[in-house]
Amino acid sequence: MTDKPVAIVTGGSRGIGAAIVKRLAKDGMHVVAVARNVDKLQAICDEVKAAGGSAEPVACDIADSAAVTKLIEDAFEKHGRLDVLVNNAGITKDGLILRMEDADFDTVINTNLKSAFVAIRSAARPMMRNKFGRIINISSVSGVIGNAGQANYAASKAGLIGLSKSVAKELASKGITCNCVAPGFITTDMTEVLPEAIKQGVLNFIPLKRFGSADEIAATVAFLASKEAAYITGQVICVDGGMAM
Repeated sequence: MTDKPVAIVTGGSRGIGAAIVKRLAKDGMHVVAVARNVDKLQAICDEVKAAGGSAEPVACDIADSAAVTKLIEDAFEKHGRLDVLVNNAGITKDGLILRMEDADFDTVINTNLKSAFVAIRSAARPMMRNKFGRIINISSVSGVIGNAGQANYAASKAGLIGLSKSVAKELASKGITCNCVAPGFITTDMTEVLPEAIKQGVLNFIPLKRFGSADEIAATVAFLASKEAAYITGQVICVDGGMAM
């Protein structure tokens, strides 16, 4: 049991997810950091603890519905509360629509969208019991405006937006909010390896003429998870330098 607010963050071992774990812990929450690679998670949690925060690593394949359900149930049983759920984990399997295999579409939808549905369904009960909850789904600018070569990814991220709005309406009377954060082009270890020509091409579509940082996404998530955001629900906040305008 803990007196601190408890947050679950999926995809917490790197990039945006790791930044969210660190920020929520800095804000005084106990963070259950979730990913498949427990070694990377442990390193993030050790960093949090060294900074005076509280976090624990939990290995879970979020594409496994039974495992996700157990993850939520175990966290609530262990800590006696669940205040914040951040569905951040996601994958890409890019390809043009004419060449995209069914398996590539299904895998991305199951990992990015269905896992969030399962996690929200499981988290709703303990949140309803406490009459408080913050559900934050990490969508993407691709889910807002689409992107060639990402039919599966864009569909999954657009699906998160529709899911969030429906959940917001269903759970509002229970003191639970549900919102989306839609990042644009964010500097991470995955984007750093892209050729400079591609990076420059992307910059041409960003009014602010720079890429975002994982910390800027984490700051938006932290606000939505806070008491100050109590009157915000069913919204999509694009953190994209104006890319989706």
